[in-house]
Amino acid sequence: MDIKSELNKAKLFNNLELMAKQVVEGFISGIHKSPFHGFSAEFAEHKIYNTGESTKHIDWKLFARTDKLYTKRYEEETNLRCHMILDNSASMYYPEIKNLSLDNLNKIGFGVMAIAALMNILKKQRDAVGLSSYSDNYNFYVNEKSSERHFQMLLDKLNSIALDSNPAKETKTYHYLNQIAEKLHRRSLIFLFSDMFQNEVEEEQLFEALRHLKYNKHEVVLFHLLDSEHELDFDFDNSPKRFVDVETGKHIDVYAENIKHAYSNKVKSYLNNLKLKCSQYKIKYVEVDVRSGFSKIMNTFMTERQKFN
Repeated sequence: MDIKSELNKAKLFNNLELMAKQVVEGFISGIHKSPFHGFSAEFAEHKIYNTGESTKHIDWKLFARTDKLYTKRYEEETNLRCHMILDNSASMYYPEIKNLSLDNLNKIGFGVMAIAALMNILKKQRDAVGLSSYSDNYNFYVNEKSSERHFQMLLDKLNSIALDSNPAKETKTYHYLNQIAEKLHRRSLIFLFSDMFQNEVEEEQLFEALRHLKYNKHEVVLFHLLDSEHELDFDFDNSPKRFVDVETGKHIDVYAENIKHAYSNKVKSYLNNLKLKCSQYKIKYVEVDVRSGFSKIMNTFMTERQKFN
């Protein structure tokens, strides 16, 4: 029996911690030009040596094996404060999938799995992680900690979010991003997982909420989660279909081909505007297709983790 194959097909959120570990290990084993290549067992115990640091903690045995400089990490070290923000409104539960697995994810499932995988790395590195989720309410907030009990509590919360069978119909991104920004007092690396679909306020106000996350000198990464085949390419067969807004309940009956061009232009305009605003506010924008795997998430994390100081 291929255990890895069976895990991929398993009901995802019965085994969230195990799946997260598998995602991380798969990513590390696939790295060829990386500071972590070849010594995943030591992954939790070392950090990259930065020029100017004391040399007394350099692991010279590891240097002999990797030809790279690392220093030993100690229990009391917490080098990073990381806060995860997850949009869990109804649009994030698209497409509707009954049994989520690593091979078959909707946006909320992908966001939960990505956060769990990043938490796995943060725990190994003894970094502190916090979590916020929002929809029509500020559903959950917990500040950054690094204890095992804290990580287990966050995994339990992520499980409950992913299995929610009645998600909120509204998204108050503008309102709650501002509230989250007010709570984060100590400089942190912030990851926002959202499809950025909302009808609460004008786009400019939404962008202002993103900018608010930058206050207190936080570093912010927006992982823009999309089902590219349908939400970007509008790839539907040309038979009459009813398209229903999962948040407002409004619907329209059309042939997909008749509106594909206008739809694509509208979406591209919104994405370009969003990317421009993120660039202006010095927010890292990362467009993610939820059917494309986690390598983009993991690579972005590794890059931003090393830049953060």
